[in-house]
Amino acid sequence: MESRNLKQRGRGAFNDEDTLPFTSNEYNKEKQRISAGAGAGTEGLDPAHFEAAHGAVSRAYGAYPPIASDRWDGAGDGESLTDFSEVRMDAGVNGVLRSRDFVITAILTLLSLFTRLYKIGRRPNVTWDEAHFGKFGAFYINHTFYHDVHPPLAKMLVALAEVIAGHNGTFKFGSGDKYPEYVDYTFIRAQLALYGAALVPLAYLTCRHVHISRTMSALAASFVLFDNALCVMSRFILLDQPLLFFTALTLWSATGFQNVNMSGRSYTRRWWTWLLLTGFSLGCVMSSKWIGLFCVIMVGVATADDLFRKLCDMMPWKQYAKHWAARILALIIVPLTIYVACFWVHFHYLYRTGSGDHKLSAKFQAHLKGNKLNAQPYDITYGAFVDLRAVYNGPGLLHSHIHQYPTGSRMQQVTCFPHRDTNNVWQLQKAHGIQTNYTLDPIEFVNHGDIVQVVHNTTGATLRASKHVMAPLTTGHFEVAAENITDSSESGISNWRIEIVEQQHSGRRDKRLHAMTTMFRLRHADSGCLMRVGSRRLPKWGWNQSEVTCLPDSTGKKDVRSKDVLWYVERNVNKRVQKDDLSKYVKSNFFIDMIQLNVEMGKSNNALGPDVNKYSTLESRPGSWPFLLSPMRMVGWGDKTTKYYEIGNPLLWWASALVSIAYPFRFLFWLVCIKRRCPGYTASGMLKFWDSSKFLWGGWALHYIPFFFMGRVTYIHHYLPALYFGLLLLAYELDSFFVRWRKGRYLRLAAWTVGIVVCLVFVYFSPFTYGWNRPAKELSGRRWLASWNVYEDHNIF
Repeated sequence: MESRNLKQRGRGAFNDEDTLPFTSNEYNKEKQRISAGAGAGTEGLDPAHFEAAHGAVSRAYGAYPPIASDRWDGAGDGESLTDFSEVRMDAGVNGVLRSRDFVITAILTLLSLFTRLYKIGRRPNVTWDEAHFGKFGAFYINHTFYHDVHPPLAKMLVALAEVIAGHNGTFKFGSGDKYPEYVDYTFIRAQLALYGAALVPLAYLTCRHVHISRTMSALAASFVLFDNALCVMSRFILLDQPLLFFTALTLWSATGFQNVNMSGRSYTRRWWTWLLLTGFSLGCVMSSKWIGLFCVIMVGVATADDLFRKLCDMMPWKQYAKHWAARILALIIVPLTIYVACFWVHFHYLYRTGSGDHKLSAKFQAHLKGNKLNAQPYDITYGAFVDLRAVYNGPGLLHSHIHQYPTGSRMQQVTCFPHRDTNNVWQLQKAHGIQTNYTLDPIEFVNHGDIVQVVHNTTGATLRASKHVMAPLTTGHFEVAAENITDSSESGISNWRIEIVEQQHSGRRDKRLHAMTTMFRLRHADSGCLMRVGSRRLPKWGWNQSEVTCLPDSTGKKDVRSKDVLWYVERNVNKRVQKDDLSKYVKSNFFIDMIQLNVEMGKSNNALGPDVNKYSTLESRPGSWPFLLSPMRMVGWGDKTTKYYEIGNPLLWWASALVSIAYPFRFLFWLVCIKRRCPGYTASGMLKFWDSSKFLWGGWALHYIPFFFMGRVTYIHHYLPALYFGLLLLAYELDSFFVRWRKGRYLRLAAWTVGIVVCLVFVYFSPFTYGWNRPAKELSGRRWLASWNVYEDHNIF
């Protein structure tokens, strides 16, 4: 391939980075091949489309016949030259594998592997969040169900690394515990470090997609390579490596699709490949952590922008509808399919009972091996001890305790409590006045229409209601309380009629009460009201538990489909009746279970409140992240322990923060210059500037600004996805400066100078990255800001 230098030919505006991927003769030959239909990979591309995609090539040759620049924003005289990176990436034999890009990518990959793997097994103890995610990975090996705030994909990749390393799932990953000999923690860490190492070559290739010169693309990759925070977070058993990898993969694939799409060659094999790869990446990133939804928004905004332009270009409606359908398929259906598939695998492998099964329905728990709900008597008898759960989602199990209502009957409170507790256990007895020995008398089953008493097992109080006392909050309903019933007590006040509404297994003809599968109502025999639980919660005197009331229904015609009055026996304990396998009778719906698990994940996530006492040592506010005010100690800080400090490369963090914050003002400045008709500022130039940089700045903003509105606890590593975008934007702005304002002069010198300085700073802070086992005071010189707790604690908030 012929390549010439403008500066050598007297043009003086560009350096040898700015070269054409082919000569003018090759361009004309390619055009003839397209016209003849003989071009490989050109199906569906007519000569008009070729001119639309590459017309600027011809214009560039017109200005400089043999050569032109591979940048669109470098002329400095108002004329926008065209980028050829899309052609380079799509041109087959003329593509990346035939160019210097391949060599640069390979070198960057090797350097990245070295920085991420160097001394990776130095600390033989469970470090920081390895205590969580290493343990979750082991749960997949021993098939134990657990609960966590994150989706399962990244944790399953941790489990895969542990399986490949030969772990048997028995190690508990206790915080700070030393790894036993049978756990190859170094190999596990090394496998996960590969995801972090991949960020560097992806950064380079992404910059080539957004039309950054080869030199500055390599500099951008070196920014990722020599950032201490990105490096140290790649070296442990964490979820951040897969998350960052899929984030970078999404950015690379989205920019690749944009290049092909803007060339005008729709529905080609390459077009579909980039589009589907973008959808696949989106599915993986949001299946790793919910922060991946910011990538979904980023791609969604870019897609809306593209479809709006096609609408404004008066594209035929049939063709426009095809574009909508393609994006719905690739960017909505494909990611959702991956997300759902991850949860299907999650449920498939975690089939043993564990610490997290209580977060899901009793029906789901009944299918877990070893769960108490799986092995229990199916038929309910008098004298059985039962847990009664509300069908209405949320309130939980019927509950009572020794505390009394402050008003009304002033008797023992009856509530609903979402967690398992000894105060949730009740005994089903016969109606008031009937004496029975439930351990010696013949077994009698509870049937539809039977009158029963419900006696609290812990306190001995009996469930009761009275139409003379109103509920404390829902004053239109009667109060439900618990009272120690005596022979002199009012007759019928503690009697309840069983009304079976639905048999989910045996059918309508079965009138017997069963565990788990029978939905029934408890109608008060005296007043006719129905025991009900809603969404209202009692105040502090009721421990914020759900209010249980008795809904007046004197006509007996209450809608049987109303779930707020329906109950079922979740757990049935009776030593006189043989246990059964309830998984035979109970059906669990995968989609309902998945939705419920996601709801519980959201609740758990919101419950992770910040602790201001830990600010600047562990937790930190988002406002401190871009300026690196509060690095984080990842382990204990003893003099003889191996210490790791999550601190970034200060020069990179500060510089990327400045350009990211300044970007909107630069955009506004461009608009003002266009309005005032300033030379060199055109609407088409601004549009190209936006198309090249929107993913970089948009990714930074979307991955950073939302944290200001979150109520959950935040840490400095939450900024790392935004940092990745910010580092690439920094290289973009440097490239724009040297090409537009310096006309390409000193670009290579500047890149080498900046790269060497960044590398030296990385090495200077490397003791924090690769572990320091001597007193931290020896590193006091590396405390550049007073807020850094390098060797002593500081709290600046």
